[in-house]
Amino acid sequence: MTDRELVDVLRAADAVEFGEFELSHGGTSEYYVDKYRFGTDPDCLDAIAAAFAERVGGKTLAGVALGAVPLVAVTSVATGSPSVIVRKQAKEYGTGNRVEGAFEPGTRVVVLEDVATTGRSALDAVEALREAGATVERVLVVVDREEGARERLAEAGVELEALVTAADLLAEE
Repeated sequence: MTDRELVDVLRAADAVEFGEFELSHGGTSEYYVDKYRFGTDPDCLDAIAAAFAERVGGKTLAGVALGAVPLVAVTSVATGSPSVIVRKQAKEYGTGNRVEGAFEPGTRVVVLEDVATTGRSALDAVEALREAGATVERVLVVVDREEGARERLAEAGVELEALVTAADLLAEE
């Protein structure tokens, strides 16, 4: 699937909205990439899983709860790769784990993410995985809003690869 085809699938799911939006990092934007639109649409999930599958290289997959959970699940099924889920914080009940799922120390893990803006949530997941013993060098994201995530992750020795960028989504056809 080409980048253009993926952009078309995301647009068909109405995953990009225009207006005045507050973003999770506190800033505002004239457009919003709705991860729940593409994370709940079967055509989008199929396209995203296929695109991620071309890039994960048989590594263990990790997703940030909640937005990346469906992306990790469909990609895991498409590739046969094991997966884990990284919580934003350890839960206060049960096992108290921050990383859910099994993996061995030293396992090479690729973090899958829905939308990257500043890269903070992806970096938090990378740090949690590294603390748990994983080796993490890459984050794959559906949409990079191109607002500093790539640079922030690079400072931590992590490569950010995006299926599409904000420029791709916002470009006139």
